[in-house]
Amino acid sequence: MEDSIDGWAGVVRGRPELGAIAQRSRTTTSADIVAFTGITGDRNPVHYDEELAKRTAFGKLIVQGGVTTGILNACVAEDLPGPGTVFLNLNIDFRKAVGVGETITGRVEVLDVRADKPICRLKVVVTDSTGDICVEGNATTYTMPLD
Repeated sequence: MEDSIDGWAGVVRGRPELGAIAQRSRTTTSADIVAFTGITGDRNPVHYDEELAKRTAFGKLIVQGGVTTGILNACVAEDLPGPGTVFLNLNIDFRKAVGVGETITGRVEVLDVRADKPICRLKVVVTDSTGDICVEGNATTYTMPLD
């Protein structure tokens, strides 16, 4: 690979630095569950039936995993690498369920950046307000130039 090739030419925020970090936080709501159900059809009772959910290992209503991981989409598309970025691969493990009304923080860290193409490898993590890891893994992203 030749360093003179700039695969990041035209990318809105340019080539990210190794070790760069971005994060954002939000508090989940019952409206998130309804919206996600509208998109996917996921009507699992652990998201809707509070009495049943209390009897599960979670002990509470939980949001769908896609609601939890959605914050990672915002991190990469809005923050790092930024506008024009899409996932090529997302390899994650769910460690802890997220309940309604919990504040989560999505965090991405640049592990590797290709010089010849606008491709990054990222460490991705979602934590709750106590710092417990809810989701962790790695992602590969591609960032296209936006005209």
